[in-house]
Amino acid sequence: MYKGILLLLLAEFTFALSTVFGKMVTSNSAIGGIEITFVRFAIGTLVAGLYMVFTHKSFRPNNLRHVVLRAVFNVTAVMLFFAGLERTTVTNANMLNMTYPAFVFLVAPFINGEKTRLRNIFYLLVTLAGVYLIVAPDFESINPGDLLALLSGLVAGFGIPFLREARKFDSSEVIVFYLMLFGCLMSGVFLLEDCVLPRGIVTVHLLLSGVAAAAGQVFITIGYRYIEAATGSLVSASRIIFAGALGVLIFADPFTVSIMTGALLILVSLFGVGGLWERVGSIFVSR
Repeated sequence: MYKGILLLLLAEFTFALSTVFGKMVTSNSAIGGIEITFVRFAIGTLVAGLYMVFTHKSFRPNNLRHVVLRAVFNVTAVMLFFAGLERTTVTNANMLNMTYPAFVFLVAPFINGEKTRLRNIFYLLVTLAGVYLIVAPDFESINPGDLLALLSGLVAGFGIPFLREARKFDSSEVIVFYLMLFGCLMSGVFLLEDCVLPRGIVTVHLLLSGVAAAAGQVFITIGYRYIEAATGSLVSASRIIFAGALGVLIFADPFTVSIMTGALLILVSLFGVGGLWERVGSIFVSR
């Protein structure tokens, strides 16, 4: 389990690092989030494809429908996320995107046949309270980047139940490969109308963003072989901390009391959805 925790921590750190390099690209060039998304998935397709070739894995999915649906929702979430990152801070984008576990239960009953627990409705409300504090709307002007990042979390929440279904029929390697391939194709279609040739240090940052994201996907795929899904979801919440620290240190992102309180509420919600509070309670009861 400790190996799984370490791998997931590395995954979330590299995902946060990917957004840092992505923000550097959008801040210092005319390159937009779609191009960053394309490079990310292109590198991921290459890495996943080479891995499957060298390990003699079959490229043929057993259940194409669930693999495709998982890919479409995840890719859409990533495109929305990087579109939001163009317009808001690294801290806010990651915090709002990481609300996705709280939205999973809204769709899971219809896709996975899982029952909705009353406690999850409570945690969703806690999440929304955290979102409100981070976005801090004055109802006259709301940062569109914050809304896009929040929407990316909602869409990602739709993708998780399809991932669960896809894993019943196909290996992680097959699911990841088609995720990357569809991401490359979907973002490539949008990129045809707005492609900017990167130059100088921007090229380096663009490639580093893609490599960091691909490394994160490798770490998270391997990590879940050694850890339970619930525990893994709790560890994944560490991206909020990593992103917040990197955003403040590198970009001097504002980290007000309101944002910090909102982040804590989202963390409490993620821990609750992952079952941490129940485990802590059972430990005290057993003692």
